Amino acid sequence: MNLKLKILKIMKIVHIRHKMKKKILAGVLAGAAAVLTLTGCGGGTTATASYKDGVYEGTSQVHDGDPDGSGAGFGMVKLTITDGKITDCEYNTYEPNGKIKDSEYGKKDGEIANRDFYNKAQRAVQACQKYAEQLAQTGDINRVDAISGATISYEELKEAVADALEKAKQ
Repeated sequence: MNLKLKILKIMKIVHIRHKMKKKILAGVLAGAAAVLTLTGCGGGTTATASYKDGVYEGTSQVHDGDPDGSGAGFGMVKLTITDGKITDCEYNTYEPNGKIKDSEYGKKDGEIANRDFYNKAQRAVQACQKYAEQLAQTGDINRVDAISGATISYEELKEAVADALEKAKQ
């Protein structure tokens, strides 16, 4: 075998080994990421504490909202605890003056003055129902996913749930 063929053969072997190492490394990293993700999802607020059965209400602090002024207000939650676990949730958000954020939220003087602003406001209102459903299904606030465009409502939910669960502790 001439020198050129030997070099090509060695280069091919090195290339194959390099590709295998990359695949092995990718597999190890993927496995580690999966373990960390699952570890992050486990446990949580409701998994480690013991709660009395009943209905408990909680309220978040008043948030200032986004820099454009949207989202200001607070959240209130009503949790039903059965057999020590969250089994039902009602969640609403309110403007700082106490007015519920509903189908009128995002309007100015009863009219849609800015369609983009109104649509954003309504997405946040709709997210409240989805947050409540997720919490009732999972029983764990740490397993409720934030929804794009409704992160202030999400933060208010977490605070309100913590307040209600504090009242439900045994």
